[in-house]
Amino acid sequence: QVQLVESGGGSVQPGGSLRLSCTAYGLLFSDYVMSFYRQAPGEARELVASISSRGGTTNYGDSVKGRFTISRDNAKNTMYLQMNNLKPEDTARYYCKANQMGRPVYWGQGTQVTVSA
Repeated sequence: QVQLVESGGGSVQPGGSLRLSCTAYGLLFSDYVMSFYRQAPGEARELVASISSRGGTTNYGDSVKGRFTISRDNAKNTMYLQMNNLKPEDTARYYCKANQMGRPVYWGQGTQVTVSA
């Protein structure tokens, strides 16, 4: 059974930092493109960042470029999102996603990030 487990969310003041983790179980992690998405109440889910299966290619949403860094450790079946200079508009539930062509797409349950003074 495939499971994606996010952790590291919490509450932080503007300008602060958090590091999210997503650990995968039940799939060959190194075969999958991994992504973080986020969704704020009343808004559509949006891509935050993605990373290729071997980590050589990354992609970021425009609103987080220069502040967030995505990485992965295939030996630990884990992806990370380092979030710096957090802003109130980064407040959302953050989800990880695993996808590979021809295979089902998997989502985690999400972790809440709240940025407020």
